[in-house]
Amino acid sequence: MPLTMAKCGEPNTIKRVGGKEETKKFLENLGFVTGCEVTVVSTVSGNLIVNVKDSRVALGKDMANKILV
Repeated sequence: MPLTMAKCGEPNTIKRVGGKEETKKFLENLGFVTGCEVTVVSTVSGNLIVNVKDSRVALGKDMANKILV
């Protein structure tokens, strides 16, 4: 399921990162790599704040939909 459907506070493991090659590279640089654990902190209108690799990252709805957990 896409990251936008994950429940707040539950740790999830990233199964796949989709999108164009430049999008994948951008997300990898932020710490979103396959097998990594990610936790949704809060959701506002589909936009997310997530914990990944000991840092908080804000993601837009479109970008979050490319991350499958």
